[in-house]
Amino acid sequence: MSELKIGLIGNGSISECHLLAYQANPKVKLWAVCDLNEGRAKETAKKYDIPHVYTDYNELLANAEVQAVSICTWNNSHAEISIAALEAGKNVLCEKPLCKTVEEALKVEDAVRRTGKMLQVGYVRRHASNIAVLKKFIDAGDLGQIYYAKASMLRRLGNPGGWFADKERSGGGPLIDIGVHVIDLCWYLMGRPKVKSVSGNTYSKLGNRSNIENYEFYQAADYDASFNTVEDMANALVRFENGASLLVDVSFSLHAKENSAQVNIYGEKGGAEIEPELLIVTEQHNTIINVAPQITEPGFNFQGAFNNEINHFVDSCLGLITTNSPVEDGVEMIKILNGIYQSAAEGREIHF
Repeated sequence: MSELKIGLIGNGSISECHLLAYQANPKVKLWAVCDLNEGRAKETAKKYDIPHVYTDYNELLANAEVQAVSICTWNNSHAEISIAALEAGKNVLCEKPLCKTVEEALKVEDAVRRTGKMLQVGYVRRHASNIAVLKKFIDAGDLGQIYYAKASMLRRLGNPGGWFADKERSGGGPLIDIGVHVIDLCWYLMGRPKVKSVSGNTYSKLGNRSNIENYEFYQAADYDASFNTVEDMANALVRFENGASLLVDVSFSLHAKENSAQVNIYGEKGGAEIEPELLIVTEQHNTIINVAPQITEPGFNFQGAFNNEINHFVDSCLGLITTNSPVEDGVEMIKILNGIYQSAAEGREIHF
């Protein structure tokens, strides 16, 4: 197979990252784009020389020349479109989260097994260049068993509004939008242990704070200052069957001095700071050593990670490698996220 023909479903802001990455991959031909907004889809088709434009994803999936699709739609449509694409014989890259509920996730997993097609979940932070470096240290046993991780992604004013602020379409706020990234990254580096229990809290105290002046923040295309049904922030303790644990907190809106990102993992032989930049901590000759890997991108490069993710997906479609973000990982992550929301709603720890 000399060229993989790709269809894009959902032409919102995140789709640009997919398009740029596909455009840079010599093994790919962008073949179709679908969006409810036909004008936007036509503009994208012109910009990226895409021959086929649709407003109904079923019509795109009926195009026999399309071999694989990127799904970049609202979260509440991920499961439905993923299943339809798999049943149409397409391989799928589905943006995170896989879907909204565990029931949906299990249906997607069943579709993968029934059809024999491949689904990769869009956990882009797994594909950052600094993670590739860190993974070599972990796989070599240099950090030992990782038994604790701590992740924090705090925005002081960062509710994008629009569909992000609509629980029906998004499934939730910062926990399912940005929290999923750091929870998944820690879980992945910890060796994907089975979740045992979660205890979580969500808070809806500040809203989207549309009253704030003189401070710019990202707004979705359909931003509505009067509408918000998602949490401001969430925190959780996740326990795993192997005894490891993960502590996480995330926010869209918080009375914090500044935005902050911190992701750390701790093992028996060493630890690592991932955000804001990769730093490995260990000891030699009874002395603590901080190791700063000399790499071009010590931190998270957004588009660079997307390029790596898309290249990984393309090679997985071509049978050159096996995806490192299979549907099973998507199911486990939805269990964790749903468990945190359930714990917060019921005021108790949730056991699996």
